[in-house]
Amino acid sequence: MTAGDRPPRKFPLPLDRLRASPRASPTPTRAGASAAEALPRPQRHGLAAPSDLHRRAPPAGLGLDSADVRRRMVDRLRAGGVEHPQVLAAFATVARHLFVDPALATQAYEDTSLPIGYAQTISKPSVVARMLEMLFAGQNARTGGSLGRVLEIGTGCGYQAALLSELARRVISVERLKALHDKARELLAPMRSNRLRLVFGDGMRGHPPGAPYDSVIAAAVGGDIPAPWLEQLAVGGRLVSPVEQEGGTQALVIVDRSEAGYTRTVHGAVRFVPLKSGLA
Repeated sequence: MTAGDRPPRKFPLPLDRLRASPRASPTPTRAGASAAEALPRPQRHGLAAPSDLHRRAPPAGLGLDSADVRRRMVDRLRAGGVEHPQVLAAFATVARHLFVDPALATQAYEDTSLPIGYAQTISKPSVVARMLEMLFAGQNARTGGSLGRVLEIGTGCGYQAALLSELARRVISVERLKALHDKARELLAPMRSNRLRLVFGDGMRGHPPGAPYDSVIAAAVGGDIPAPWLEQLAVGGRLVSPVEQEGGTQALVIVDRSEAGYTRTVHGAVRFVPLKSGLA
């Protein structure tokens, strides 16, 4: 058979033909080298990829995982008037992009609310920071140096619960939507501690077994503050919640409880999803 009669070679060639080919230049090997190491370099790298993967340390501090990204968000919060050092430190610690849809991750550190599914949203960082700072101004929080025992109404994706776990001795977070409750459990699993407990339940009823609470915070707006929340608030405790106002607007309402009763003050306008009762 002449060279013109030979059938064309097909690529890629089997590795055994590469090893056995008399035309291939011998590859120098050291004594005891494995078959993979004796192969020409491109094939050797392909076969060694699994072991290289286990040997190589995962990259850290890149992109959205960088502490610099969270630090810039904290700088914007500080420029917007947030001053409490523990609140700012919590925002610098908890990675917000882990709690949003991957398609929206690039917007995670902007001061905007984002959808998390099931007609719910993750609140703007500036609004969350403002509410947490308001809680720290409560009597028990000022005395104890932390938010103490916290009741959160509306776990959502779990981002605010993660922040609260950095600021409190104990956090009980209640979510009425089973799908969101399960999602939050999954997202918080790598970082949960014995300070944080997630409850699938009707947030309108609060969570009596954990009462009284030094701090109560709600992530949904209703026509008024439910009576169970007030009953479960400790003396010296503070509640922060959005409440519907006349004309359809919303505002943050603070309730402080003392031995003499409850004191209620209204603060700036906000926009939250509706507060609903029952399980879904």
